[in-house]
Amino acid sequence: MRLPFGLGRKAPAETSGHDPASARGVMAFAHTAEVIRAEAALKAAGFAVRVMGPPPDMRTGCDMVVEFELMREPVARRVLEAAGLAPLAAAPVRAGMLEPVSLFQSVDFGQWLMVRAANMKLTVDKASRVIVNISGGGCPDVPALAELMVGRTLDEAPAPLERGQTLCSYALELAFREAQRQLPGPGGAAL
Repeated sequence: MRLPFGLGRKAPAETSGHDPASARGVMAFAHTAEVIRAEAALKAAGFAVRVMGPPPDMRTGCDMVVEFELMREPVARRVLEAAGLAPLAAAPVRAGMLEPVSLFQSVDFGQWLMVRAANMKLTVDKASRVIVNISGGGCPDVPALAELMVGRTLDEAPAPLERGQTLCSYALELAFREAQRQLPGPGGAAL
C-alpha cells in the first residue's frame, strides 16, 4: 500500500494555475463499508461528493474513494470524525496524477444498455426501460435483488439499497441510478 499524502503529510501546493476553490480531492479508507458511510455522512452535511475508483497511487485494498471539495477538507474531516470515520489518506486531484477513475462503464448493445458499477452489472432494454439482467458480485443478497428487479422498469423496480445491505447492493444501486440517468422516463430529461 503506497499512500503519497495523508496522516500528517501535506500535499504539495497546487501549481497548475487553476482556481483552487474548485479543486477536488480524494479520501481513501480501509474498507468499502467506510466509503459508503463517509459518502452518506458528507452528503447529509451538504457536501457535493461522489464515489470513484481510486487512482493507482492510492490503492489500499478498498476499490473506492470519496471525491470531495478540497477547500472544505477540514470541515469534511470534522464531519467524518463525528461519524466515527477516519480516512487513511487525502490527496488533491491533479491532471495526469492521482486522478480517480469512474466506477461506471456503460456498453450499448443496440437494444440493450449495460451499466457496470464496480463489480455489478445491470442490463436494461432501452425502448421499454425494463431490467433484463443483473449479474456480478458474490454477495448473498444479489439473487434476491435480481428476482425483485428483473422484469420491472427502472421506475417500478425497488432501489437496491431499499432491500440490500452489502457492497454488491451498493454497487448495484450506483448502476441502477446511472441507468435511470442515461435512460430517462417518458417526458423526463436525463438526470
